Amino acid sequence: MAPAAENRPTEADIPVIDLSQAPGAGEAWNRPKWMVYLWSATELLLVTNPWQVSSKIRTKALRAFGAKIGEGVIIRPRTRIKFPWNLEIGDRSWIGEGVWIHNQDQVTIGHDAVVSQDTFITTGSHAHRKDMGLITRPVTIDDGAWITSRCVVTGGVTVGRSAVVQPLTSVNQNVPSNAIYGSATPQVVASRFKTQVSHKL
Repeated sequence: MAPAAENRPTEADIPVIDLSQAPGAGEAWNRPKWMVYLWSATELLLVTNPWQVSSKIRTKALRAFGAKIGEGVIIRPRTRIKFPWNLEIGDRSWIGEGVWIHNQDQVTIGHDAVVSQDTFITTGSHAHRKDMGLITRPVTIDDGAWITSRCVVTGGVTVGRSAVVQPLTSVNQNVPSNAIYGSATPQVVASRFKTQVSHKL
């Protein structure tokens, strides 16, 4: 039996969270304000800047603010890094043009890994049913993994060793090692290499 019309909720009955009271945003900085602001200026001039073509300058700027970056890493123009002190990249890895690493928590990228153009990696979300408080979880992209162009990788995810994430895929669960991952409904579609053990994290 359908409820009486007068008992049905109206728009006015649906709560709205006061965002001015949302906790946690500044707590994720892990550094004093002056350093966060100085990094913002440095990022704009030396990292995101499309006119700055030297990967070595980007790498030096990131290291100066606490990023752990291995040898032979290539970082292309228009890259954005929220907090370099929460970033680790292994030797010989490639970060493509326009990649945005919004790392309010740790992002670890292994050696010989690729993050391609315009991919977005985020470690943060919000308690959307409670108080919109900040929730952060780390992201790990293992050795040899390839996140192809325009993917989204969310907090708490591990992309396994030598896995490939196909373009435009949203990654909100762990991707097994050696998997090719992604479709309209993301799933493991094949093994990347023929091995005795496949799809193991």
